[in-house]
Amino acid sequence: MNATETTVVSRLQLLEKQLLVLYRVSSVLNKSLDMKQTLAEVLRILHDDAGMHHGIVTLSDPSHGGLSVGSIHVESEAIKRSSNSVRYRPGEGIIGRIFESGESIVLGRISTEPRFLDKLELYDLELPFISVPIKSSDGKVIGVLAAQPAILSDIRVMLPDCTRLMEMVANLIVQTITLAQTVETEKQDIKEERDELRRQVRSKYGFDNMVVGHTEQMRRVFDQVRRVAKWDSTVLIRGESGTGKELIASAIHYNSPYANNPFVKLNCAALPETLLESELFGHEKGAFTGAVRQRKGRFEQADGGTLFLDEIGEISPLFQAKLLRVLQEGELERVGGTTTVRVNVRIVAATNRNLEAEVEQGNFREDLYYRLNVMPIKIPPLRERVEDIPELTEFLLAQLGKQQGRKLTVTDNAQRMLMSHHWPGNVRELSNCLERAAVMCENGVIDRDVIFLSGLDIDSAVSIKPSIAQTSLDINDPDMDERERVVAALEQAGWVQAKAARLLGMTPRQIAYRIQSMNIRVRKI
Repeated sequence: MNATETTVVSRLQLLEKQLLVLYRVSSVLNKSLDMKQTLAEVLRILHDDAGMHHGIVTLSDPSHGGLSVGSIHVESEAIKRSSNSVRYRPGEGIIGRIFESGESIVLGRISTEPRFLDKLELYDLELPFISVPIKSSDGKVIGVLAAQPAILSDIRVMLPDCTRLMEMVANLIVQTITLAQTVETEKQDIKEERDELRRQVRSKYGFDNMVVGHTEQMRRVFDQVRRVAKWDSTVLIRGESGTGKELIASAIHYNSPYANNPFVKLNCAALPETLLESELFGHEKGAFTGAVRQRKGRFEQADGGTLFLDEIGEISPLFQAKLLRVLQEGELERVGGTTTVRVNVRIVAATNRNLEAEVEQGNFREDLYYRLNVMPIKIPPLRERVEDIPELTEFLLAQLGKQQGRKLTVTDNAQRMLMSHHWPGNVRELSNCLERAAVMCENGVIDRDVIFLSGLDIDSAVSIKPSIAQTSLDINDPDMDERERVVAALEQAGWVQAKAARLLGMTPRQIAYRIQSMNIRVRKI
């Protein structure tokens, strides 16, 4: 066999080997979405099966505008660690020139090219070197693939074939690199969005947003919340509807060590008992009609975090026994299942019922009551802390103002009306009243007329403590209208009409006429 025939045979063997290499590379690309692992395996195949030694993939790095090493095939762990700090600026060395020009560069012998930079001292300077661009679908260079072929029997014939192999491999791996970079960007965006949402939630439920009110009762509540948030004790929040029990529960969770874990809520009064068990404990596939798949309950969803059980006093005695086992043992079984599931959940419960009375009447299990009542927090109704209404009003109007994009203020006359109301719906009713008033007022100033338009029932007013009346209501205040002045005089006079008339310089008959014509509700002191 002559030299030409030998070269032809060698080239055919090389092409056959390269075809097998391309098949193996494509198989690797379909196995994993881990870019580093995939590139490392591709470079290993090039080294073992194609004789392309010390393969290296450099990728564009937006942080400094150049290239950094994405993967390298070497045996030395020290060189692998050193490669992490290697960077190429556009136009720097052979790799930098390819990144800048987008064209392949092939060296027959490295020593003939003075601009070659062997930053890791890997390559034999008397052997060839092949470096090709990795281009995205829009033609943008996103990286460079380079390697050094082994000693070739006929460099003039074989080197172009090796270059084509490298270019084909670069075309194959570009999709993996692009996908990995897209996934990494999206993961970073999601992480930043998650962190921002966490900051917003913590800000919303932070103590600064919760501590509104300076009465002794509320200060005691705030102090309890601060203390209990640090631990994992079960909390029972007591209070009338609308006092902010859910807000307190959220503040406990988001200021606790469980803040980064799930916070799951369930209103026990919103579901019938048959659905409540499935909702809390979950169910297995086929457990009942419509159970087409297994479903985790709220306890499992909240594992490692906090479960807020609102209206806990509404559950039936039969279900109370099932709930007690979970609270005592931390174990449950899904509806229709036999496998015991362990959960680690902090319980925060809330109710507006008198549980002590319910226990005496046999409607609520005593053992469950003591299991829940580890750390009780009682929220006073708004009528028992009238002094907090101005501060609450200012806080709620600030929130409404942010939503409406304007500043909202309330006049002293309107403020006095708010302080004289009974507020059976507590803070929720106050919030709704102010939102209606904010919608009704055009200039951002909520006055007495706007409060009337909001539908506030002034006939449900509550008696203001004498100390508050004396310090807050001045009958000589020029901002008062006539009705407010009469009410203030009656308050100061202990609702004795003759005494109030003397304070106003009227006769008893005149003040009686005004009480009737102004629809003032006379209070019994």
